[in-house]
Amino acid sequence: MFLHTSRLQFEAKPDRPDAHYARKLQELIGGAYGEMTVTMQYLFQGWNCRMEGKYKDLIMDVATEEIGHVEMLATMVARLLEGAPSEVTAKAVADDPVIAAVIGGMDPQQAIVSGGGPTLSDSNGVPWNGRFIVASGNLMADFRANVAAEAQGRLQTARLYNMTDDTGVRDMLKFNLARDTAHQNMWLAAIEELQEDGLEGPISPSALFDEEYAEHASTIWHNSDGPAGAEGGWASGTTPDGAHEFSYVMDPEPLGGKASAPAPDPLLYATSPANLGLIEKAIRKLT
Repeated sequence: MFLHTSRLQFEAKPDRPDAHYARKLQELIGGAYGEMTVTMQYLFQGWNCRMEGKYKDLIMDVATEEIGHVEMLATMVARLLEGAPSEVTAKAVADDPVIAAVIGGMDPQQAIVSGGGPTLSDSNGVPWNGRFIVASGNLMADFRANVAAEAQGRLQTARLYNMTDDTGVRDMLKFNLARDTAHQNMWLAAIEELQEDGLEGPISPSALFDEEYAEHASTIWHNSDGPAGAEGGWASGTTPDGAHEFSYVMDPEPLGGKASAPAPDPLLYATSPANLGLIEKAIRKLT
């Protein structure tokens, strides 16, 4: 059960309408790393979690918070779109080419589809996609994906912060930046605790180590012409899991045979030497 409170987690009041910026802000709602993605990612991770207790409670806490972040951004977008388009806006556009350029940058779907409000899409109007989310049931794999999602979200928020001088917008983004900082630290701490509790190791999943080809579990292959790869800490020394020693292979050799596909099914009509006899037969029938 979810209960809604009408008050926002943090204020979302711009100094003035700005339809152009409203379109940019859509990225933080419906982009690949927007708030809708982390909302649904965390919700499904929580629903997929098979272990009651602190980890599931943590996931559901932050998932529910993220629903509120979607509402904050949606409210901000609607307020940035106030008065656009309208007769007043049309007159302003006619009188001022600068305003015309700003209004010209708005997402027309915000007017046509949502009636002057936000849409569930990114800054180019591409609809949000459920394929953006990661919810595997393996907490180590999921928490690492969460760190990446929060980092990408914070990066985009920081870029958008520098694209406006509206103090009201910036106030809200300052709060969002801080929450992204908190959530990155939170997931990093949860990753450490999973290992301390003995639930997961640094390699995910902690299984099939006796099945994999161990001689390939610690080698880094020099597969580009960049010369500096061997200078990193991943080129030598003990691996983070403590079970291997890194080595850097400067001149790797392919271990497999030639990548030749088998002959196609004749009824698929793929071009192939195997079709040569069929073509000759067809020609003979025609002649």
